[in-house]
Amino acid sequence: MATLLELNTFGTNTVDQLSVFEKILPGDIKRAFFVYGIPPDSQRAKYGHLQSHQALVCLNGSCRIEISNVNGTASFDLSIPQKCQVVEPTDWLLMDQLSKGLLGFSNYYYNLDDYFYQKT
Repeated sequence: MATLLELNTFGTNTVDQLSVFEKILPGDIKRAFFVYGIPPDSQRAKYGHLQSHQALVCLNGSCRIEISNVNGTASFDLSIPQKCQVVEPTDWLLMDQLSKGLLGFSNYYYNLDDYFYQKT
């Protein structure tokens, strides 16, 4: 099942924060992507990946992430930049309640053949 991580964060107050993104995905980061401009009542994603791992962060705003796989379904709220949602291969992903934007990282280059759309 997908994992919600708390990134290592350093700083003295809320205006002086540094969150470190390292050793979260296996291998190297090969792709970064941005999701933004989504109406608040819309859903995004509705797919999974066969090989790639992803890490999702809301730097500003919030988003609800729903993950489904053979073990069940779980929902996670990304509401602070220190939270990082790790999505494993074969996890089916749904995003909604996206208020500002989302930053994503993947250890796999974009490849349409890596996507599946049938919810598990």
